[in-house]
Amino acid sequence: QLQLVQSGGGLVQSGGSLRLSCAASGFNLNYYGIGWFRQAPGKEREGVACISSRGAITTYADAAKGRFTISRDNAKNTVYLQMNSLKPEDTAVYYCAADSNPLFRAMVAASEYDYWGQGTQVTVSS
Repeated sequence: QLQLVQSGGGLVQSGGSLRLSCAASGFNLNYYGIGWFRQAPGKEREGVACISSRGAITTYADAAKGRFTISRDNAKNTVYLQMNSLKPEDTAVYYCAADSNPLFRAMVAASEYDYWGQGTQVTVSS
């Protein structure tokens, strides 16, 4: 069974940090571009960051630039999202997703991704 299993997240104060992990089960994540998305209550799902299959290319949404870092460890079949200087407006459910397209597509729509993690809640208190 092909799965993306997320971990991390939780409650943190404004200015704090969290690291999210996204591990693949049942398939080799090395061949997939990975995106992180988030969805706040009453809002549409939005892209946060993405990374190419080998990690050479990363792209960030404006809201994440300078504060979030996406990375991957292909030996561990895992992708990470390090979030620093968190703000209350970062509060959302965060999802990782895998794109099987052999060409890296930066910040494409959520509908273009093939596999999704289960989501993890990130809450930033003021």
